[in-house]
Amino acid sequence: MALRSVDPTIIQEMRYTTEHNFVGEPVDGYRQPVCILTRPAARALHRAQVKLLRQGYSLKVYDCYRPQRAVDHFVRWAKDPRDEEMKAEFYPLVPKSRLFADGYIAEKSGHSRGSTVDVTIVRLPAAPTRPYEPGEVLVPCYAPRGERFPDNSVDMGTGFDCFDSLSHTDDPRVRGVQRANRQMLKSTLGTEGFVNLPEEWWHFTYRPEPFPGTYFDFPVSRRSVAGR
Repeated sequence: MALRSVDPTIIQEMRYTTEHNFVGEPVDGYRQPVCILTRPAARALHRAQVKLLRQGYSLKVYDCYRPQRAVDHFVRWAKDPRDEEMKAEFYPLVPKSRLFADGYIAEKSGHSRGSTVDVTIVRLPAAPTRPYEPGEVLVPCYAPRGERFPDNSVDMGTGFDCFDSLSHTDDPRVRGVQRANRQMLKSTLGTEGFVNLPEEWWHFTYRPEPFPGTYFDFPVSRRSVAGR
């Protein structure tokens, strides 16, 4: 179902419909910027949002359901050593040849089961995020907040989809406000049944999953959830 039908207040910035992602182009299967989730996951995210709104914050999702064809696109890209257009921002210190071995890219994704979401927190009122301009100078995703690509998220220490160990939720180098922000996200979602992936501060899966072992491949579009 569309997350917006359960909670229209959650901010959506669906990165894979744009060129601002580690592939550098819109990803296969993302036809429209729509967050699709299973009903239990969407309702749990709504409950977390209600808690954050009371504190002056909002959730923002970067990615939700991901069709298998999108995962296949990632795999093809990762196997092509020539395409490193976005390396300077998203994986500046990781050789592309290591992306599979280090677990950044896999041939199957929990996102394709519909209960996994990539999410952050935004302080309200939310400032607009400027659009990415293809060809602009890229800055490492782990650079200080004022230097890396601007995001209206609170400071989490890295940008979204940063292929670096600093993205590990409990990396000891992440301290102070950045650590507190990560823990606020983790604890808020954790009380509603979401489990964090330790290697990515933004990655959460609702448990128990309604479709364990299933990998859907319908496209991300409004038509896909019409009437559901």
